[in-house]
Amino acid sequence: MPKRVEPLSPSAVANAKPRSKPYALRDGRGLLLLVDPSGSKLWRFDYRRPGTGKRNTLSLGTYPDVSLKRAREKRDELRRLLADGIDPGDKRKAEALAGAETFEAVAREWFAKFSTRWAPSHAGKVIARLERDVFPWIGAKPIAGLTAPDVLNVLRRIESRGAVETAHRALQNCGQVFRYAVATGRAQSDVTRDLRGSLTPWKPGHFASVTDPDEVGGLLRAIHAFTGTFPVACALKLAPLVFVRPGELRQAEWAEFDLDAAEWNIPAHKMKTREPHLVPLSSQAVAILRELWPLTGASRYVFPGTRDRKKPLSNMALNAAFKRMGFDGQTFTAHGFRAMARTILDQNLGFRPDWIEHQLAHAVKDANGRAYNRTSFLPERRKMMQAWADYLDTLRTAPGKVVPIKRKAS
Repeated sequence: MPKRVEPLSPSAVANAKPRSKPYALRDGRGLLLLVDPSGSKLWRFDYRRPGTGKRNTLSLGTYPDVSLKRAREKRDELRRLLADGIDPGDKRKAEALAGAETFEAVAREWFAKFSTRWAPSHAGKVIARLERDVFPWIGAKPIAGLTAPDVLNVLRRIESRGAVETAHRALQNCGQVFRYAVATGRAQSDVTRDLRGSLTPWKPGHFASVTDPDEVGGLLRAIHAFTGTFPVACALKLAPLVFVRPGELRQAEWAEFDLDAAEWNIPAHKMKTREPHLVPLSSQAVAILRELWPLTGASRYVFPGTRDRKKPLSNMALNAAFKRMGFDGQTFTAHGFRAMARTILDQNLGFRPDWIEHQLAHAVKDANGRAYNRTSFLPERRKMMQAWADYLDTLRTAPGKVVPIKRKAS
């Protein structure tokens, strides 16, 4: 259990004395008072950035100009932004640059406008890429004066360290910023259009998966024989039964589950589509979660980190487990359960493609072009998810019919 922090009292703040080194008095929920050897008392808000989980600290002013009550109000305002998936540090930078027409100012404005619709993990990667690889070189320059060679020089720096995929993604993000600048009257054209074909070719690949039923059986037996930590073993067993994205699985919270109703309600801010998603749970999935509850039920996360239980499982944990079992990234990844389910549910079990796509949380629309909501086809999807779990059990318990998956040489 996390250690309880006793809130500060007004007198504790007023009577805090300087020491030979800076020290902090914590009020809880990220708020702290930094006492400097000079006697200055500085309010700070400590938090983890959405998407990346990296720590960041924001200044909330100086005591006594900012009272304890006002500091708490500011902290609560920032926590509300975090609850909506908005990084308050990014928002503050965008506001500070408002009115400026530099590349960074426009990029942060674009990011603040559109990132609320993205999954936090994706948003975190985009802003980190811009901050690391783009802003240091062209961020302070007026966007209207930037040329294609200016952007190409930035991309060449990324390529020079062998990060070809990152260079292509940075080019895509720069193009989005330029098009936003054109739309808002800060630039005349998207100069990245002239860079087509200027980078080392790179093509996004599909996540490695298996769709042959016999090979699936071998994979499932390997998962059930896994000898790692119990939470990781349970995550591996649950993954094929729910076939959500790996990030959605590892960040699952107990508060999202109703095991009596056999439902997992994933909130919108965790979803790539930014829409809430409902996952009907098979009896096998409920059994796995009930078995795990005594171990992690007191934690926020269903699958807490091995080193810090206040964090979710590492984004590398499941793929690392597959490597331990002998499956490399070219053979199978945690994301591969989605392609497996999509293919077999359609081709082998004959379920309707729109039910499958809806359960995959893809953008599915009805005949009138309206998006289905989270409960669309719920009775049918419940039956489909149970039939899928039963089918996987059959594959796993029929070793005589299995052709082993080709594994990485040991």
